Amino acid sequence: MLLLAGGAESQAIDQLGALPAPELPRYLVGAAPDHRLAAAAMQRGARDYFALPDDLGLLRRSLERERRESRGRIEAAKFAEDERRLAGFDAIVGNSPALRRTIEQGLRVAQHRDVTVLIGGETGTGKELLARALHYHSPRAAAPFVEINCAAIPANLLESELFGHEKGAFTGAASAKPGLMELAHGGTVFLDEIGHLPLELQPKLLRALEGREIRRVGGQQSRKVDIRVIGATHVDLKAAVGRGEFREDLFYRLNVVTLVLPPLRERGDDVELLARTFVNRLARQYGLEVPEIPEDVLAELRRHEWPGNVRELRNAIERALVLSRPGTLELAELSPDRGTAPVSMGALPFPATLKAITQAAAQAMLQLVSSNKSEAARRLGISRPRLQRILDGQGDDE
Repeated sequence: MLLLAGGAESQAIDQLGALPAPELPRYLVGAAPDHRLAAAAMQRGARDYFALPDDLGLLRRSLERERRESRGRIEAAKFAEDERRLAGFDAIVGNSPALRRTIEQGLRVAQHRDVTVLIGGETGTGKELLARALHYHSPRAAAPFVEINCAAIPANLLESELFGHEKGAFTGAASAKPGLMELAHGGTVFLDEIGHLPLELQPKLLRALEGREIRRVGGQQSRKVDIRVIGATHVDLKAAVGRGEFREDLFYRLNVVTLVLPPLRERGDDVELLARTFVNRLARQYGLEVPEIPEDVLAELRRHEWPGNVRELRNAIERALVLSRPGTLELAELSPDRGTAPVSMGALPFPATLKAITQAAAQAMLQLVSSNKSEAARRLGISRPRLQRILDGQGDDE
């Protein structure tokens, strides 16, 4: 917004505070090249003062810079809106009754800003996508969505990541650092694979949930945090409580509202719907012609059990799309080993100790699922920490 002084610079400066639309940048244009006028104008809210004709070039450059910045702000806002839309419930593709029921429940619970939610479902069913949808359809949508995978961070670092630490709290802590729960203030913390949260950290998470306050590692002062907590796990937490791997009081504190995503094998025609969605989306992403899905590929998609669920389906479509001839989607490229007999992993050692046999079986399963430890643990019917102990040769103590 330009305010022309017309030779009455002092009166124009007095008018600056009364101008409408205070969010718009204001520039005062006058004739007197006086730095005191410029200082007074900026104190009253002007972004700059220009004395014409001497400052004409500077004025043009300033207006051009403002135009670019304004366009950038508009594009950033549009991008943020697109991100929220893609992260919303509309991004969860499927029409099966079980999935629609979960989405309807999610829509209802999202509007309550403080309700703790626990998302269950097998690996690859879209738990993170549902967590983001809950956040972006809630009153907390404008605040941060902060996620942490409890299975991916070593136990000795996880406490610092969650709660932060003070300077000198441990070797290497050269400065204080806020934790993810502090950084999410006003928004949502998504604790993925919460079933793998170490037992020693579970009481601290329980206190944070109950009191909405945390204490940094090495700190003496508690800090209030305004957050919603969403947890997700493919582990049966109730069974984990029975095995002594998860605290009962934390389980009931998390289990306020439980949303369960059904596995893809139970979603009927959603497989075809998802496949067509991925073909269109990925073809455009890679700049390829969008192919039709031939009937033999559709038949194979319907036949397969999809143990890796939606993630496995997306990966299969992406692989076939980039390896097939342009404009086609070929069955042979859908998966290098689909439809063939399982590849032999080698004979298990025998005779051998039970520990050696168990470790060999765990390694064979891990190879079968392309080193996906969560999926290997699910297929073996054990927890991920237990699988890790077996792989590390620490034995099977359960």
